[in-house]
Amino acid sequence: MNQLLYENSVSYQGHLIIPFISVTVDGESIYSYKLISELGHKGKFHKADNPAGMYSAKIDIIIDIAKKHLHENSDIVSGSDYFKCRYTYNHNLVIIYEIAGKYFYDHYKPDNLTNVAAPKIFQSEQECISWIKQGLDSSHTGKESGFKGASIG
Repeated sequence: MNQLLYENSVSYQGHLIIPFISVTVDGESIYSYKLISELGHKGKFHKADNPAGMYSAKIDIIIDIAKKHLHENSDIVSGSDYFKCRYTYNHNLVIIYEIAGKYFYDHYKPDNLTNVAAPKIFQSEQECISWIKQGLDSSHTGKESGFKGASIG
């Protein structure tokens, strides 16, 4: 599979819609999407690969397709946005969340949706970011670096 385009991800109805280039035809990218659920493995569409079965030559249209599908089929009724504090760093997706004053994170590599986060508790969002950045920098020496996307609301 091609690299997931985390920087173009959109949070919608308890899911994160993550576009990717499915195929290139005559030099034109055709996009698909994957989903992750705030419910994790308990979610109906967690790690689902394009459950709507539709594709587009434009990222915004593939996002709209995913939203429509989730609007009609989502198993989540949530008022919160679990994916609100998400970042990309060295093409990795990092989702930071807070529970009872403690901070945790999920970490997804550029090419798959397996959460590789270490089981670690942080006192602040910034402490968590610093720790992740240090780990990714040490494992990606010489590659592009920098948190992108900052907090998305």
